[in-house]
Amino acid sequence: MAAEEMTVQSFEDTITTNDIVIIDFWAPWCGPCRSFAPIFEKVSDNHTDIVFAKVNTEEEQELAANFQIRSIPTLMIFREQVILYAEAGMLSEPQLEQVIAKVRELDMDKVRADIAAQEQQA
Repeated sequence: MAAEEMTVQSFEDTITTNDIVIIDFWAPWCGPCRSFAPIFEKVSDNHTDIVFAKVNTEEEQELAANFQIRSIPTLMIFREQVILYAEAGMLSEPQLEQVIAKVRELDMDKVRADIAAQEQQA
């Protein structure tokens, strides 16, 4: 399944209507981004139940600024509208598969409870 292009207009709908969304923030001039693209595409073929999206930071500056993207490639993973992973840098195929496995294993009720507890302390 090919990664879809994500825009500021499609962002909210994509995040709210899908269980897991993996976003690759990239730019055409970025060498590591070009190296990571085939890995991202290949892994997307293994997980047809996950939305793999790409954000061109040159074209979608508002979206990149909203998430304070300072370095690319940056990978961000949402599950049930919660950001679980946000890291700059390229991952190998096995590393990306491992991150996806960990995201799938999470007990989201516990994650939400932990977030609520942290917000209550603040």
